[in-house]
Amino acid sequence: MSERIKKDFIDDAKIWDLIEKGHNPDPREIREIIAKSKAKNRLEPEETAKLLNVSDPDLLEEMYEAAAKIKQDVYGNRIVFFAPLYAGNKCVNNCKYCGFRRDNKEIVRQTLTKEELIGEVEAMERAGHKRTILVFGEHPDYNADYISDVLRTVYETKTGRGEIRRANINYAPMEVEDYKKLHDVGIGTYQIFQETYHHETYANLHPKGDLKSDYQYRLYGLDRALQAGIDDVGIGVLFGLYDWRFEVMGLLYHTIHFEETFGGIGPHTISFPRLEPALNTPFTHNSDHFVSDADFKKLIAIIRLSVPYTGMILTARERPEIRDEIIPIGISQIDAGSRIGIGGYKEAEKGYIPEKEQFQLGDMRSLDEVIRKVCDFGYVTSFCTAGYRAGRTGDHFMSLAKPGHVHRFCMPNAMLTFKEYLLDYASDATREAGEKVLSKELNGYKAKYPDKGLLLEQKLQLIEDGQRDVYM
Repeated sequence: MSERIKKDFIDDAKIWDLIEKGHNPDPREIREIIAKSKAKNRLEPEETAKLLNVSDPDLLEEMYEAAAKIKQDVYGNRIVFFAPLYAGNKCVNNCKYCGFRRDNKEIVRQTLTKEELIGEVEAMERAGHKRTILVFGEHPDYNADYISDVLRTVYETKTGRGEIRRANINYAPMEVEDYKKLHDVGIGTYQIFQETYHHETYANLHPKGDLKSDYQYRLYGLDRALQAGIDDVGIGVLFGLYDWRFEVMGLLYHTIHFEETFGGIGPHTISFPRLEPALNTPFTHNSDHFVSDADFKKLIAIIRLSVPYTGMILTARERPEIRDEIIPIGISQIDAGSRIGIGGYKEAEKGYIPEKEQFQLGDMRSLDEVIRKVCDFGYVTSFCTAGYRAGRTGDHFMSLAKPGHVHRFCMPNAMLTFKEYLLDYASDATREAGEKVLSKELNGYKAKYPDKGLLLEQKLQLIEDGQRDVYM
């Protein structure tokens, strides 16, 4: 174990040492750290360790307020929406916490045929989705050639005015040549979650001999993706497998590794799903490290303060009331109207919700319902993909995100995609709420950027007149 630890950038003992040294932080120092974050500077591990030890309610409230402000400064008054599409759940691994593990006989194994895949994409498009993340179990059938074919089919499938304009991937680590195949097809972000950064816990949860049991191969999986030319990568852990404080530090060290290795490029997104019950999976009911709602809110604020520029994804694993509380404190992306069963979107159109899934979703609201709730917060819903097609990825994206300029480009395109949704898919109630939000945001944008505001107003009119995929 010690030899393996020396070979990677996660030093378990050092992380715990920093957390212990951060006990009883001086409030003045905490406020200095918060000020550094608000100036959009990524924190050092010593600083994040001190934030982890904050328990004073007033200081916590200052952290929440700062996290919300940082998100607004960097990403603007918008929330990006997407939905996962599970293409196949065959898996060769036996991860103790996962409903897809190979020994789970209660899960119905299925891989979508091309016709079934097209049907799922069409169902998503009928609901108004424009962005998806494709998810697969780890299995030899799901190689780079197969995933490339899935990507092509997703992009080629269009129904009515619907289309998927951005498809990300959540899958196992690959070799550089495999990543290049996905890059050539037009992959968006490639996500690999380390699940847990704690070496001993990782070994205990991923049985020796499984493909996923190689901690380092997984840890450096996104390095190979970046080497292959995939500009945007996403990291995450499954909170609830080990102590949440350690995992936050692991995410930060992974961020620093990227920055130091790839010329300042950090993670495009960070995800923080919590362990949820899964069918016939006892570990999901018996973990020693479940994360409370209060700690969950705290860790999200700390991640936002620690890595101000990153996109932060809050998934539909969480209950609606939790999502509604946490979205305003730093979240930039959410999924909604999600179905995680194989074939779940077409089944959902019939009113059927599959039971035998990878885990249990907490938020089963429709896309339209969640959008309307986001309108109540005053946020613009975004399905924007213009930045990727305009080359605002990788180091270009970082050059905009780190100083807080992303919203200048993304907000007008968010409004354009929101206008599409309101005209093509929204219920009457959501359209009314959305138009109020759009009007307010447009007036503010025109006041701040008169020339661009006029151009934006003209492009919104083009959408009113029937054009689609209009962007700046």
